[in-house]
Amino acid sequence: MRSQRWRVRVGAILATTAALVLTGCADQGSAPPPKVPGQADTSGYDQIIAGSPVADAAAIPAGSWADTIKQRGKLIRGGTDQGALFSLKDPATGKVTGFDAGMAAMLAHYITGKTDADAVELVATTVDTRETLIQNKTVDAVFATYTITEPRAQKVAFAGPYYESGTSIMVKKDNTAINSVNDLAGKNVATEANSTAVLALQQFAPQANVLLFQDDASCVAALQQGRADAYVLDEAILLSDASTNPVFKLVGQPFTKEPYGIGLPLDDPAAKQFVNDWLQKIYADGSWAKLWKATVGTVVSGDAPTPPTLGSVAGS
Repeated sequence: MRSQRWRVRVGAILATTAALVLTGCADQGSAPPPKVPGQADTSGYDQIIAGSPVADAAAIPAGSWADTIKQRGKLIRGGTDQGALFSLKDPATGKVTGFDAGMAAMLAHYITGKTDADAVELVATTVDTRETLIQNKTVDAVFATYTITEPRAQKVAFAGPYYESGTSIMVKKDNTAINSVNDLAGKNVATEANSTAVLALQQFAPQANVLLFQDDASCVAALQQGRADAYVLDEAILLSDASTNPVFKLVGQPFTKEPYGIGLPLDDPAAKQFVNDWLQKIYADGSWAKLWKATVGTVVSGDAPTPPTLGSVAGS
């Protein structure tokens, strides 16, 4: 995958904030509902999903993982509805959109042919519950900025990788003391417990005072309140946070590689092959790139990156 430096478009964020203020002052009877900060630009979102591939009948054998989903008429997806740009719920419409949400919707469309909201059912997951929900088949698959690691691959299968991020650093905009991982020594650094960032900090910033929190929102609150000097996690998640919190900025370059995979049952290799075949199709026909531009690409400069090579990571 060719490298690409991502930058949050400050102007776009400020414009979103200004729009919210102006909308609040406008006539609520005539003005459209304000865009949720961090919400993907959904003007062409549904068309991208509807235009993505649909599986031939022969690709879904009777009794298979995909056939179970097809007969049910919906994909049960583990994930979140609080991840800006990746999977965020619009409180006005109840619709969940973003890169991960759109990927799940495209897989549901590939299997069922459906494009309506009922094609995907979301089950909330956390870092601690993802493997369990896959193992006990509460969910069909997990799309949740889910980094492929060898320990996790002992418990679940990973299709992909379908996206590549990296461990990054977020600070307040007025912070000039932290500019790279080398500046974290002696600093209070928030991260999610059980995330890959914990190991990354142990390796690259062993002198940092690491503060562990249960979820992204708690880490963001710690940084905003000054309990933490920096927040370290996957770049993709921090980009989402920065898009909704203009008081934050990302500094330096990612200091690890974080390949995201689609979590699937370990005991069903045919399911993994099916999803990888689907990924190859949406890479080839441009659907993946179009979805990236409509979601992550709304706050990241440049063209869509080249999709990761399938099976290029141990455990995938």
